[in-house]
Amino acid sequence: MSLKPQADFRQDGVTADERVRRHANPGASLLAVLHAIQDEAGYIPADVIAPLAQAMSLSRAEVHGVITYYHHFRCEPPARVTIQLCRAEACRSMGTESLAAHIEGHTGCRFDADHSAHSGHAASVELESVYCLGQCALSPAMTINGELHARVTPQKFERLYEAACANAEDLA
Repeated sequence: MSLKPQADFRQDGVTADERVRRHANPGASLLAVLHAIQDEAGYIPADVIAPLAQAMSLSRAEVHGVITYYHHFRCEPPARVTIQLCRAEACRSMGTESLAAHIEGHTGCRFDADHSAHSGHAASVELESVYCLGQCALSPAMTINGELHARVTPQKFERLYEAACANAEDLA
């Protein structure tokens, strides 16, 4: 999970070859390189697959297979506000499912839906289910744009969400 501010998730004019040269160092694993590229760009741009495959002596299919196998990697830029809610057992026992319903009602979005399919303000928000943020004793837990929050209530969510939306507007 990237902890960079959402503003860093914009096209930065870096070519695919340059991005691969920055991260595909000798001895680096494909997973480490993919994480570095996603941390830098906010997602794995399609145009890095061929140069990355060549740099790592892999086929494009192997690189693509790793990207699509792991849920963490994304092939499109993230929404301006990305909310990840823990749906694992400890958080479920502390009310995360009712919190999820509140979040969906408040944002007008659905968890794990294609955010590009929404229109209007909702197109800038993405809701993702995750399964353990390591905050079991402080359930329910969530991240907003990579920032971890614990003991989230509907009221706390609303404050955090409004702040994240205001920050996204400031960065636009």
